[in-house]
Amino acid sequence: MLRPAAVRIQGLSRGRLLDRCSLTIPVGMRLLVVSDPPESASALVRAVAGMSRPSRGRVELAGSPDPSVDGWARRVAYLGPEPGLHGWMTPREALQLAARLLGLPVGLASERIERALAWVGVGPPTSDRPISKASLAVLHRVGLAAALMADPEVLLLDEPLRGLETRERTKLLRLPGPRHTVVIASRYPASEAGLVSHVALLREGRVALVAPVNELDVAGLPMSMRGIEALAERAGGQPAVEHDPVELTERIGPVPGVNR
Repeated sequence: MLRPAAVRIQGLSRGRLLDRCSLTIPVGMRLLVVSDPPESASALVRAVAGMSRPSRGRVELAGSPDPSVDGWARRVAYLGPEPGLHGWMTPREALQLAARLLGLPVGLASERIERALAWVGVGPPTSDRPISKASLAVLHRVGLAAALMADPEVLLLDEPLRGLETRERTKLLRLPGPRHTVVIASRYPASEAGLVSHVALLREGRVALVAPVNELDVAGLPMSMRGIEALAERAGGQPAVEHDPVELTERIGPVPGVNR
């Protein structure tokens, strides 16, 4: 009967980038976060991922405020612009390390490694050569594969896979299944058009807009920073209030491309 939000952010502050920012993200939403200043969107995603510590505020995932391994740490994955992989490792070794850090049983680890490598399109002999000898595209593909090893319920992406061409990038980030909630921080909204169902605008560290992407089409506005800002102005330019996840899901309807 209970339907907690995938992510609930309450009163998050960090320096000049986040100012008592609050946002609720329902399960299954594919959300693009853009911001003015541009660094605020990345700061929000990194704070949710636990990569940086806010000065105040609270983050809950699936109703839990506990970021430890006994809480929601294993239910979320983060991928930034730099995958942070050791160049001397092979892609397979990098995923084996990820599996060990997650504490996966050997059988399950092997299954997920093969599935992740297949999804990102890294097979032999590339999967068994040092990452340092591979292209930037392979590096980014392996970074995504490592993020997927946890089979995360929430995938947090900060300017991801910029080493790939747009078509391949879109294909890889269009994860299947209704359970995945995806949050993308990006300075290039047009490149995320095929990936997201909704867009959020942060202005001076606070949420100024949360809207379905198709509202841009209805308003005759482009999928760009200028278009999103114009949509916020038409909506009154007021900071968005925090919605109950059930009410918000019912109001915005099903997520396009996701079976419920």
